[in-house]
Amino acid sequence: MKRLTNYRMLIALSLIALIIVGGIFLFQQQPWSKESLEIILTTPVSASTTEWEIYVDGAVENPGWYSLEQDNKIRDVLSKAGGSNSNTNPVTAKLYIYENGKSVAPQLISINRAPDWLLDALPGIGTTLAQNIVQYREENGSFMMIEELLLVSGIGEAKYDGVKKFITVE
Repeated sequence: MKRLTNYRMLIALSLIALIIVGGIFLFQQQPWSKESLEIILTTPVSASTTEWEIYVDGAVENPGWYSLEQDNKIRDVLSKAGGSNSNTNPVTAKLYIYENGKSVAPQLISINRAPDWLLDALPGIGTTLAQNIVQYREENGSFMMIEELLLVSGIGEAKYDGVKKFITVE
């Protein structure tokens, strides 16, 4: 009888430990500890406005400016931005509305995350250099400074000077 009681105690302690470990694992998977989204409106918001330009930044695949039409929802704009990445917590999204005349920082393209079609849009880059940037990144890892773009085959000082104000390594 005492042996049966010892087994029950061992089983009960094992179950309690399993519940605690499972709870810790589930708690770490919850979105409240993840990076937030930032959504910035720069066009005056009024009933007569049918389309706004909206800047989406944070935990999205392609941060940048997107049009927000009258019937769009925030999820439509997030979809245009390539969707949210796994670190997104839409519950903590931030919305900023700027007044007319206030300046907003220009959109920068991350040379560490941008696909070749987006790099191709940079002035003077083109398809071949965009592919060279992606290939360099895949072979050598992320860029630590934008100046490292000069190490990419086909990019010299003139090309670099033409794109440096449009890029970042975020």
